[in-house]
Amino acid sequence: MTISDFKHELKNWRFTRYKLVNFTIGFSALLLYEFLGRPLYRPYIYRHKIYDFHIADTLGNSLGTIAAIFISLALLTNGKPKGNPLLKLITLVLVIYEIGQPLLGKPADIWDITATFLTGIVSYLIYNFAFKKNNKA
Repeated sequence: MTISDFKHELKNWRFTRYKLVNFTIGFSALLLYEFLGRPLYRPYIYRHKIYDFHIADTLGNSLGTIAAIFISLALLTNGKPKGNPLLKLITLVLVIYEIGQPLLGKPADIWDITATFLTGIVSYLIYNFAFKKNNKA
């Protein structure tokens, strides 16, 4: 995506079914984390010392990655052809951000890095399932 493509996308921005689906997925992930994951699920798992395969630890990365990807796709693209490359780029940027945490004075967490990468793959599958070729947006 070049700068002129980006300007064209912004200039011709309109609310479509494609954007509605992306916003719905992104905001659903965000709301799920904010209203269920963080206040209920995570404290319950920690309080009862349940081993949940690090889901409670990485819930913010997982649902946050989905939210970041799909809300960005809704805001910055008008259709599927430009969505896949942007989805891959956002996933890469989020993984690099997680790897670079020590530069910000925080420890790098392999579980967060793994969760971000795997959630990027899952997001790619969800995106391509939602916008199959015969199911045009």
